[in-house]
Amino acid sequence: MALNSLLSQDRVWGSPAADQLVQRPHLKPTAKSVIFLFMSGGPGHVDTWDPKPQLSKMDGEYVPASIVANVPNIPRSGVNSKLMASPFKFKKFGESGIEVSDLLPHTAQHVDDICVFRSLNHRIPVHGPGECITLTGSGLGDRPSMGAWVTYGLGSTAQSLPGFVMLSSNESGPSPQRPGWASGFLPARYQGTVLDARQGIPYSEMPPLYTERDRREQLEFIHWMNQQHLDQQARNSELQARIESYELGFRMQMEAPDVLDLSSETSETQKAYGIHEKATAAFGRQCLLARRMVEQGVRFIQLRNGGWDAHGALKSNHIARCRATDQPVAALLADLKQRGLLDETLVVWGGEFGRTPTTEGTRTGDSRGRDHSPAGYTMWMAGGGIQGGQVIGSTDELGFVPVDRPLTPHDLHATILHTLGIDQHQLTYLHNNRQEIPTVLGGEVIQEALKSA
Repeated sequence: MALNSLLSQDRVWGSPAADQLVQRPHLKPTAKSVIFLFMSGGPGHVDTWDPKPQLSKMDGEYVPASIVANVPNIPRSGVNSKLMASPFKFKKFGESGIEVSDLLPHTAQHVDDICVFRSLNHRIPVHGPGECITLTGSGLGDRPSMGAWVTYGLGSTAQSLPGFVMLSSNESGPSPQRPGWASGFLPARYQGTVLDARQGIPYSEMPPLYTERDRREQLEFIHWMNQQHLDQQARNSELQARIESYELGFRMQMEAPDVLDLSSETSETQKAYGIHEKATAAFGRQCLLARRMVEQGVRFIQLRNGGWDAHGALKSNHIARCRATDQPVAALLADLKQRGLLDETLVVWGGEFGRTPTTEGTRTGDSRGRDHSPAGYTMWMAGGGIQGGQVIGSTDELGFVPVDRPLTPHDLHATILHTLGIDQHQLTYLHNNRQEIPTVLGGEVIQEALKSA
């Protein structure tokens, strides 16, 4: 029995559907795990990572006809509004000299490890569908999330934690879109497990007078009854996933509280992440937990920080959001690098879209804000085989649309999968008599972003 268990974990035989099993990649991977830092609401690209000096010169003017002609005809494009200069200054950092906003002084110190994509674009100007296309590849919300595809394709090396975790926070802003961590048409076992970064795992403490043996006997009896029921059903992945969740819940109950307990971290580490500072505590805890989960073998960790939807008062909004996230993100990059984990951990940063170079409505002064900009925005990657210290793509002189190397969410997804050793065209799942792939109709791996390119 022991031999069978060991051989099953090594993929010699046993059930190939068991989510704890590690499956063979198609390519040589450069990353083992992904940490997706999702900035919900839409960070203003021209205020963070995409400097536009011409925008400052034309503040308050209407958009030139030469620019308007190239902006796609989508709602809320901002082309009929007045241009709004960024209230923030940019300067060069690192040996690469990449320009970064003064909103991000901590992350800017790591630009030589970061590859900035300034030419992302899609055509969905609404938060919910925008989140879906960014995290699943489709705005309809009917497809598996990228984390689900990754765990379906590779399994997980984590023994006592899920292979796909979504760390939530209670930031204001658009409601979280469940498809962003759901399994879609994949078996339900591949959906992400939502954890509250502050409260940890609900009901994870053993009830009074219960021992580990008591719990094991109880679960074995529940499993027996559930299996009798499952045997009478047609194929039902949701019921199977529910049955398996009891076992995962038991493993998490036994060991996961230790992973979520930050008391073992040094005071220096906690200070670096800003754990004890009010502004940075929430996201700092998420970032530190993400690093600890990577160490435990969790395959895909999605962190969500909301509140970037600055239709008004963009200046104060982005100051607050960057104050909450900049230090923790920089600490995560530094911590991973110091521990030798950055080379095998892909870190992704970005939101569902950017924000228009124009002001929204008739507000003036610091009350001005920006509308949604899916037609042109910025994201970045670091670690996991990514060549840092470079900028790929560019938008026009005002920041409306890409004019060089336009990229889509599908290209980003193809690149994420590639670093993990997954060929987007070889990872398939039969759904409605069609062999579905993670990138819907296919994306292009951004080869110049890779160290091997």
